[in-house]
Amino acid sequence: MNLKALGWNERLEEAFAAYKAEGFIAARVALEHKEMYQLYTESGETLGEITGNFRFRAYDREDYPAVGDWVAVKEQPGGQKASIYAILPRQSKFSRKAAGTDVSEQIIAANVNTVFLVNALNHDFNVRRIERYLTITWESGANPVIILSKADLCADIEEKIAEVETVAFGVPVHVISAARNEGLEELERYFQQNETVALLGSSGVGKSTLINRLYGEDIQSVKEIREDDGRGRHTTTHRELILLPGGGILIDTPGMRELQLWESEESLSHSFADIEELADQCRFRDCRHESEPGCAVKSAIEDGHLDESRFNNYLKLQRELAFLERKNNKKARLEEKERRKRTTKAHRQK
Repeated sequence: MNLKALGWNERLEEAFAAYKAEGFIAARVALEHKEMYQLYTESGETLGEITGNFRFRAYDREDYPAVGDWVAVKEQPGGQKASIYAILPRQSKFSRKAAGTDVSEQIIAANVNTVFLVNALNHDFNVRRIERYLTITWESGANPVIILSKADLCADIEEKIAEVETVAFGVPVHVISAARNEGLEELERYFQQNETVALLGSSGVGKSTLINRLYGEDIQSVKEIREDDGRGRHTTTHRELILLPGGGILIDTPGMRELQLWESEESLSHSFADIEELADQCRFRDCRHESEPGCAVKSAIEDGHLDESRFNNYLKLQRELAFLERKNNKKARLEEKERRKRTTKAHRQK
């Protein structure tokens, strides 16, 4: 394989120049194990592990390699493993708040050009979830594309498309049926010039079947949907970078029912631009859109121009971001204190 087939470009070449001069080689993270990484280099596949100095400099999860990252490595004696010394600057990163009560960032995929937001057209169809996914995708720096899968299980496709288009302004929407090989040819243009596409969606929306069709053979296991609610069972258990035989790169991700925001304030305004434009028309600048006179938002809801459930979802995401900001500020103060302690200790040891 060559670096270009892995997504290498001039921006990365420039960022890697100093490392290349010191004898490092470039590699891309394909899979993350516990303390180990599967890497793709020009020589092929190898296992990588971070150095002790790398670990010392890493303060948070975002400081460690993620699937899709480009890293500077040196091969260990014997050529079976490589040591990871640094992460090259990320072009984009798709992040969420890590599950649980701890406030930390979990990078789902890095250096992604396009994110396929896969949503099934059966009982799992959920416009509010699409709004959340769009908000996080805009924040990542990648371009969102909505994939409405399992068209063979839907009797009102046009109505579903209309619903999506009311919340995804200007975002491409593609309807597919991987089971019938319908609509897949429209997706080929997103893999030109060896660009990276990440697949995102909840469990059972058909990501594994879609990957098998794009790859040309069954490389991902697929389970049947449940008859009671039409949802598929969870199949993918880890994030993985997949090279397509015809060119292009896919990053598969596990199905996520819970996708919490992470620093998405600006993208919230992007995703809900219609609501914020209405808010600018309110009589009072500090309008809370509750019972104030001259509230343009409430008027739009009453006359049917704004879906009240969309507005409630907007408020919910706003509250989520406000809570996250408060927790992050507290965490930042504690981390800075710990960072000073570690630096002082290192100086004393020297």
